[in-house]
Amino acid sequence: MAKREISVLESGNIYFVYQPKVDQTEVKGMEDLQRFYVVLRPRGSQSGYRRIVVGAKRMPELGNGGEKNWAFVDLVAASAREIEEAFAATTYQTQTRGERTEPAARSVGQGVYVLARHGDHTHLFYELELPEEPGKAQRELRIEPEGSYIVSVRNPEFPRPPAIGWRQTQATEFPPRLQSGFEGRKFAPVDPPDYLDHEGAELLLIGASGTVAEELGIELDADDETEKTAGILGDLRGQKGERPLEPLFEGKWK
Repeated sequence: MAKREISVLESGNIYFVYQPKVDQTEVKGMEDLQRFYVVLRPRGSQSGYRRIVVGAKRMPELGNGGEKNWAFVDLVAASAREIEEAFAATTYQTQTRGERTEPAARSVGQGVYVLARHGDHTHLFYELELPEEPGKAQRELRIEPEGSYIVSVRNPEFPRPPAIGWRQTQATEFPPRLQSGFEGRKFAPVDPPDYLDHEGAELLLIGASGTVAEELGIELDADDETEKTAGILGDLRGQKGERPLEPLFEGKWK
């Protein structure tokens, strides 16, 4: 693969976040998770934050023939406040079980990413800044210190594969300029990245080599972060009382 074929489409900050199950006060492992998210915040963009639900509640395994996993954009937020509120704890009433609480989401990884075009496909590369030493939580969620995934967007004009199983009430409708990019195919590269600015956009992630970025000449400008500089959800500010810090800084479930 020639380096001259690489075209950087976008770069920014990436966050890995998990949502505990309803009324789950403490998370001890994967069985206690409701959902797992990847949040992208492009640099120099007006799109704000994109919250992506990752199927199987973990990232695809890297290498080994390229494990596949489905994902979809469930929220496009214009500000940090908006996405912070989406991750906050909520309490609601049910007729059969009374008051129930959906706990606040926990940040379990933070870093930088690059979305790049390589030939006929697009890659998502990332490098972690936090935690400095990945722990059990990162291992079980398959959040590697650095990773690379081939990422494609699904054409909403084709029937959804049964394996996806999303509970979405309405299919995505891309504007004509984006829909034309499929050229009649079931999938297209995420080029331009504007596909990610549409809630409901369905993605296919395929695990690639963890060293692809280096092989292709992609440099990720990761910084050394601390609790003071990172906040609770990276630069998404939250209340310390409702968000444990152990997953992000120590790699522990909480």
